[in-house]
Amino acid sequence: MMKQLKKDMHAVVRDLKRLTQKTEKIVKELEKLEKPQALKRPKPKAKKKPMVKKAKGKSPGDTVLAIFKKRKKGIDAATLKKMTGLKDNSLRSVIFRLRQKGEIKSEGNGLYIKI
Repeated sequence: MMKQLKKDMHAVVRDLKRLTQKTEKIVKELEKLEKPQALKRPKPKAKKKPMVKKAKGKSPGDTVLAIFKKRKKGIDAATLKKMTGLKDNSLRSVIFRLRQKGEIKSEGNGLYIKI
């Protein structure tokens, strides 16, 4: 009977040790969970930098009009193409817009003069 009680006591002691170890682990895990929550704060959002406006370059219409100002007697489309480096379609549309505005007029076939 005494041996049986000793065995039971040792079993209870072993179980208590295991339980205390488990509770200590749980306490440590809880502390780990609590600390980051206290430390975590929403980070302030980075302020967006204001957009820098780029200096506008001359539009194709401005460059063509500047060439017309230099040439008093007029200029043909082929020479304009060489001087500006524009493609045929874009040069035609620029000339068309300038004619619509009344800034240039055509003198003959393919010759344009500033008004």
